[in-house]
Amino acid sequence: MMNHSLKSLCKVNPGTVILGKWHQKKYMIVKELGFGANGIVYLAEHKGKRVALKMSDNGISITTEVNVLKSFAKVQGSSLGPSLIDVDDWLNNRVSVSFYVMEYIDGPNLLSFIGQKGKSWTVVLLLQLLKDLETLHHNGWVFGDLKPENLIITGPPSRIRCIDVGGTTIQGRAIKEFTEFYDRGYWGLGSRKAEPSYDLFAAGMIMINTAYPNRFSKKAGGISQLREAIRQKQELIPFERVIVRSLQGGYQSAKQMRDDLLALVTNQQVSDNAPEPSVSKQASFNKPKANQYPSRKTYKKKKKSRGWAETLFILLLMVCLYTLYIMFRN
Repeated sequence: MMNHSLKSLCKVNPGTVILGKWHQKKYMIVKELGFGANGIVYLAEHKGKRVALKMSDNGISITTEVNVLKSFAKVQGSSLGPSLIDVDDWLNNRVSVSFYVMEYIDGPNLLSFIGQKGKSWTVVLLLQLLKDLETLHHNGWVFGDLKPENLIITGPPSRIRCIDVGGTTIQGRAIKEFTEFYDRGYWGLGSRKAEPSYDLFAAGMIMINTAYPNRFSKKAGGISQLREAIRQKQELIPFERVIVRSLQGGYQSAKQMRDDLLALVTNQQVSDNAPEPSVSKQASFNKPKANQYPSRKTYKKKKKSRGWAETLFILLLMVCLYTLYIMFRN
């Protein structure tokens, strides 16, 4: 948590000018965008351009987040997070406050966008998200605090962007920040170890969240409550296998989950080791292949041929028996 005295130093009013101690760049605060355990994010202006400025009393946290953004910048064509613009300190009442400046990503968050455009966008955006998560995980990070509020839709063309990298954690360590509804530890379905499956659990919960915009409280917890929530929403039922598998830690990579989700959309069979399919889905797997059974015309033709063969065999047998009778009689 932020120290209250230092938090007051980070709390500034619109119109305040932040002057960087080292780079001497000026940023005028426009409004507060959000706050968390590790700092406050502001909308600011620099030379007529809008930027996002985050300041914190925790210099280590700032350094970590800057390193994450630098790592993102090394990924060609990636839109994982905002681009880093500046890192500096600000002297507020002779106390040094660390801050960094990043690209300001404007647009509605995931749930707001789907509410405006329709539920058909859910899978499109989740496929984009999983592709970005695969890149993030490949570079050794886990997003951690993955939730709709941290996913902004820009465009056109519509594109999902990840913001607020404060919860991003190096794989193998303990998750730094989380929101209970998207946290597998809260639901009793896994640890808070930073690994790809932690983010994929959150991705599954985000899919559930699109059908329950106000979320819901944990009762018994566990997979039973979540599976029941899925089955109560018609739009989630087609994706039950993928969602449940993500909640149970069945995916080792975002690519696996993305491939299965894409397979369901294109009416293909999902990968092995997925949860058991529903009865209707299982029935479809047992349908006979084309031409497995003969047509009526072919069947009649084959039956007629068998009839002639049987008649000929009987005639030959009778001739043989009659010949033997004559031989033994004489």
